[in-house]
Amino acid sequence: MAAVKRKQRGVGGPEAKRPKGKGKKAGAPAKLPPPAPKKAEEEEEYRIPGPVSKGKWKNKERVLIFSSRGINFRTRHLMQDLRTLMPHSKADNKMDRKDKLFVINEVCEIKNCNKCIYFEAKKKQDLYMWLSNSPQGPSAKFLVQNIHTLAELKMTGNCLRGSRPLLSFDPTFDESPHYSLIKELLIQIFCTPQYHPKSQPFVDHVFTFTIMDNRIWFRNYQIIEEDAALVEIGPRFVLNLIKIFQGSFGGPTLYENPHYQSPNMHRRIVRMATAAKYREKQQVKDVQRLKKKEDRTVIAEDPTDDVFKTPAEEKPVEILFVKPEPKVSLKTRKKKIYKRQRKMKQKALKTKKAE
Repeated sequence: MAAVKRKQRGVGGPEAKRPKGKGKKAGAPAKLPPPAPKKAEEEEEYRIPGPVSKGKWKNKERVLIFSSRGINFRTRHLMQDLRTLMPHSKADNKMDRKDKLFVINEVCEIKNCNKCIYFEAKKKQDLYMWLSNSPQGPSAKFLVQNIHTLAELKMTGNCLRGSRPLLSFDPTFDESPHYSLIKELLIQIFCTPQYHPKSQPFVDHVFTFTIMDNRIWFRNYQIIEEDAALVEIGPRFVLNLIKIFQGSFGGPTLYENPHYQSPNMHRRIVRMATAAKYREKQQVKDVQRLKKKEDRTVIAEDPTDDVFKTPAEEKPVEILFVKPEPKVSLKTRKKKIYKRQRKMKQKALKTKKAE
């Protein structure tokens, strides 16, 4: 019956609807409101805006942060620090080394994430970081160096948990195309979406990305309200770019860093340098031994060497027929004096007893 009634009410269709308002014509244009006075404009200038958190969350960026098996404690702490700094991040279990990297796209789809930070550990000493836009791409692979976590640094800076950061980039990011691509990838990953439910409506810290020595240096600073000074919070690390791929965790290579040197090659060069030093020392020792074994060349005497020699004056020889008196030291003289005094005292005591 309810459905029938609805049909009966809407028999006339949208054209049969009556215009709202009593005594007003439907086709008549609306009258413009009178101009507001100057006082109202002045009040609007000094009006306090409403709270920021009342907006609508539109940017649904979610970042998956996880790692492979075999990471050390420092990498684990760094991963935890990034999760605390990024309220739009999600965690997952460690991935097995045998699994291929394309599986991460499926994990991101299950977790409803469109960005990913993946830490890959090799040989329990080398750490690689993947930044990827899942599942279309692109993705970039970095070697992570000089890691210092929040607990390790103990800096004086501090910021509110979940607050939105400012992103500061070096001007060299805009000079080359591969750096501009990395810049856009870093903005989409590290920038907290506006009105995110887990974020706070405050901006009290800065993420800085600077390029130096063909590497990207990451720092986190607190903004002090009084004088806008910067105090470091942490963590800090250095990213050495290896390759940029067109797809997510693979695909054709867009850029390869010519200045990159693998950690295995670096360790090999260090070993070769130490070995070269050892070889040099051994060669010096061998040369010294050969010099000792060689026969010394006998130089013939030069008759002109004695030309400028002047003979010394010969002293007359004195012959003593009497034995010289022995020299007596002061200690022996004192001992003799003490002996005489003792003997005199002993004689005096004996005479007194006899009387």
